[in-house]
Amino acid sequence: MQYMENHFDLRVDPTKLVPGARSVITLLMNYFPTAQPAPEAPRISKYAWGKDYHTVIRGKLNELLDTIQQKVGNIEGRGFVDSAPVLERSWAQRSGLGWVGKNGNLIHKQSGSFFFIATLICDLELEYDDPLAKDYCGSCTRCIDACPTEAILPDKVVDGSKCISYFTIELKEAMIPEEMKGKFDNWAFGCDTCQDVCPWNRFSTPTQESGFTALPQILELSTKEWEAMSEEQFKNWFRDSPLKRSKWSGIQRNLKFLHTD
Repeated sequence: MQYMENHFDLRVDPTKLVPGARSVITLLMNYFPTAQPAPEAPRISKYAWGKDYHTVIRGKLNELLDTIQQKVGNIEGRGFVDSAPVLERSWAQRSGLGWVGKNGNLIHKQSGSFFFIATLICDLELEYDDPLAKDYCGSCTRCIDACPTEAILPDKVVDGSKCISYFTIELKEAMIPEEMKGKFDNWAFGCDTCQDVCPWNRFSTPTQESGFTALPQILELSTKEWEAMSEEQFKNWFRDSPLKRSKWSGIQRNLKFLHTD
């Protein structure tokens, strides 16, 4: 994914994004669901079950900045949630919120990894948290062993050329490579396998954010019903959903790939 390499200087230097920046405030927002999808439903990554997290979290970041400005005075700041060249994971680790696991996800010792990372960069100097020094993955390799496409490599590297999330969301080509046939484990949008098997996610608790409540269509529709869905229906049902990133055509391509011999 070439865009990950672009604007490297912006990624490592917060002052390039917020002139005069003195602090990076990192926040986590839980999205772990309470509901379970029907067995016949195609598998969709949990983060995409509710409203688009960009919209939900961006509003909260703006509220936080307003609150800080009211209490402290005139400061400059800017919030980011997966929307600019910000190294969210690295800043979260340096903020003391967890460690990067072997699957590349940030893991919090008390909460697991089913959360979004948000960042507020501002020119207010603060007392800074110490990063967590210990990596608690130890000798566990469950995520590596469970990955359907063997995309998780040593040294906490995920090979995007093998990752199901890449193929089902980021890949914009008309066809998914044939050599991946039979390896997707019915994932139609994203993949949670490496998180589902992670022992630290036994501490995951249901989200309290109503915006992340699962859409009934995601929980209830069978593969056949998804395949019969019109583009107009898709746009109507998922206009505020992360699924719109793949568009109707992308979802249909993924389903055809999963269920065509």
